[in-house]
Amino acid sequence: MNKEAKHSDAKRPKENQEIIALRKAMSKALEEKRYEHTLGVAYTAAALAMRYGQSVHKAQTAGLLHDCAKNLTNEKRVDICRKNNIPINAAEEKNPFLLHAKVGSYLAQKKYGISDREILDAITYHTTGRPDMTVMDKIIYIADYIEPGRSQAPGLPEVRRLAFTDLDDCLFRILGDTLDYLTASKMEIDEATRQTYDYYKSLREQNTER
Repeated sequence: MNKEAKHSDAKRPKENQEIIALRKAMSKALEEKRYEHTLGVAYTAAALAMRYGQSVHKAQTAGLLHDCAKNLTNEKRVDICRKNNIPINAAEEKNPFLLHAKVGSYLAQKKYGISDREILDAITYHTTGRPDMTVMDKIIYIADYIEPGRSQAPGLPEVRRLAFTDLDDCLFRILGDTLDYLTASKMEIDEATRQTYDYYKSLREQNTER
């Protein structure tokens, strides 16, 4: 980096510097395709944060770090969980790649210095969701599904439109589509995903009855 570039970086606001540093760290930690996906999630999360009045910096941070454990081996992810008392459920025992969200949250805190619970939780639940998700949880969950590099999900144009018109409708649509896909593919379903879907289904039914 030349002196002019260094001077330019020094003049950036602290939050911008943090995002630039995280981008550089992820470019080294992730394979190229995963890194491109990560940039897409961070970009989409920032746009959703602007739309729904949330912290753009937090959304970008969570987006950049959501897959920071993705390139670890399954053995390494299991090892980190066991050494740090991170619970492993039945679905994760059978499919350790699912642990990348929990391990990613751990690395975000221990390796990348993130202490904000809202960011860490959004990373933890970005694959399964959870009942009563925060707005930031929803933003990262949805951004991971709709980022510009995605192309395979059913009804993606409609889901993308929903993301910017009704966050809860979009979340429920993605949860339902995900369960349908996993069931049709006879793949392991994490109980947390089913619980999240049931929670929001019940909430919608209650709102309809009013």
